[in-house]
Amino acid sequence: MWIVLFILAAAILLFITEWVRVDIVALSVVVALMLTGLLTTTEALAGFSNPAVLSVAALFVVGGAVLQTGLADMIGRRILVIAGESEARLVAVIMIAVALLSAVISSTGTVAVLLPAIISLAQRRKISPSHLLMPLSFGALLGGSTTLIGTPPNLIVSDLLHQSGLQPFGFFDYTPIGLLLLGSGIAFMLSVGRRLLPDRKPHKALQRVETPQELVAHYRLPDNLFRLRVRRESALVGQTVAESALRQRFSLTLLEILRPTESHPLTAVRDLLNRSDGFESIRPSATTELKAGDVLIVQGAGNDVGAGAAFWNLALQPVGAQEDESVLVTEEIGLAEVLLRPRSSLVGKTLVEVNFGQRFHLTVLGINRPGVDTLLDLKTTPLRFGDILLVQGAWKNILALREYPTDFVVMGQPEQMVGAPHRAKAGLALLIMAGMLVLLVTNTLPVTTASLLAALAVVLTGCLSMDEAYASIDWKSLVLIASMLPMSLAMERVALVDIVTRVLVDGLGSLGPLAVLGGLFLLTSAFTQVLSNTATTVLIAPIALAAAQALAVRPFAFMMAVAIAASMGMASPVASPVNTLVMGAGAYRFGDYLKVGGPLILLIIVISMVALPLLWPF
Repeated sequence: MWIVLFILAAAILLFITEWVRVDIVALSVVVALMLTGLLTTTEALAGFSNPAVLSVAALFVVGGAVLQTGLADMIGRRILVIAGESEARLVAVIMIAVALLSAVISSTGTVAVLLPAIISLAQRRKISPSHLLMPLSFGALLGGSTTLIGTPPNLIVSDLLHQSGLQPFGFFDYTPIGLLLLGSGIAFMLSVGRRLLPDRKPHKALQRVETPQELVAHYRLPDNLFRLRVRRESALVGQTVAESALRQRFSLTLLEILRPTESHPLTAVRDLLNRSDGFESIRPSATTELKAGDVLIVQGAGNDVGAGAAFWNLALQPVGAQEDESVLVTEEIGLAEVLLRPRSSLVGKTLVEVNFGQRFHLTVLGINRPGVDTLLDLKTTPLRFGDILLVQGAWKNILALREYPTDFVVMGQPEQMVGAPHRAKAGLALLIMAGMLVLLVTNTLPVTTASLLAALAVVLTGCLSMDEAYASIDWKSLVLIASMLPMSLAMERVALVDIVTRVLVDGLGSLGPLAVLGGLFLLTSAFTQVLSNTATTVLIAPIALAAAQALAVRPFAFMMAVAIAASMGMASPVASPVNTLVMGAGAYRFGDYLKVGGPLILLIIVISMVALPLLWPF
């Protein structure tokens, strides 16, 4: 028991401090349980084949199809059209819109999709984003509690009931209490919450969303565009872009390679300097091999261009202004500003140290630091919170930065530039998702079967490719769930669950099941402010089930309380990714979440204590 307690305490400490990535901590728990002999290898790894884990993975893929086809964006924007001019009406519509989407797809993905639209809406209506973005994140959390597939804790408690030989929760079993809490949350935000929300201006970079073309002019990028021709005798001939080290040695960014086609021999290159006709446009990668006659369009300071040209024996040529500027922003390639968040893993490190280019497949063209007017060196400048990186690269890679909500806030609306890569398949995605919901609502198929079938369907119909399906899965969350599930078995095996249950029942049982229900809700909601909602559910759900058995009452109200409380991470910016995602954009501070979210959690507890015993009698 002491070994289990030590492993559990160490894991919780690391989860809270984030000294180590949460998925590494979770995997370490699995290894520790095996090494100590507390669980066999099969038992310790059983979480990776757990139906709840497979269901979550499949639902990530279905959600990815909804995002990739632009269906989520279309639905969200259509809903926001009815918002009107009133700030109160706007708050209500935003919370309802995000809740509807979060009920069927990832709340993080939903907030990421709606965030730029909400910021733009706030600017047009001359409303501080801080009045809208916290309601956005809270609406996503409340919406996830309205259906079985809305959030992983719902699936986890349902699966635990099934494993215990009890009737699992159905798709709409969460809906009555979920809608009641959503309505209460909206009413709270429209009355008390609005008065508690701060009225702050966001970071100045967020005050106005600039288009990529405006960014080109703002950073004066055309002034730093140059053409370099690779001579026959240049040592660059036969070298790859990586071997040229243009970035590392000379701070030059290679934007495009113009390569003469066979119909225009090398001798005619000089006659084609300012024309793209007769040239093949090549988007350079690290492995692209350079050839004689290649015209390199580079961005950098004039003295750096001269040094690079002299070193590699390259011919400096006139710039074709309009043509060369066009390589900065195209349908495939774009520009965006990226704001570093307070707890970003890049803070304190240089771009070289984090290997930014290879890690994110993007090029940083500039670092804009508030209060600093001079240009910052891209190779040696340690990054700070609030730094704005001007990045260039494929739109899909710019959008992929939103998968790192603790590191970045992607400014503007890059999804409007790239569009949804599979927008033509939006109708199919809607049909498949609707079909999955019908199967779940009617209990025709189990959750795992229906979700895997839908995930396979969206890939087979081309709503997203298999590579995109893999990319849409939040592997960190999956590893966390699968790795922490065996901990509950270890806690049961060493009687730790029994002891905690006995303390809970002995302390509150004399006051009745309702008091125990309240204790479980408070315990779960406290844990979820510092742990992930999935880890909290895995640890406390077995205790709730055992407490119900000890009191000889039906466990459904207790299990529902754990699932709901685990998703109410509103009192801390790190309790949920959606809170972290809006923190910088809304200029929120840590205490703002406690000030607004704390009273809301207390309201939710009171309502749940009244409603759950009525909906799920003891």
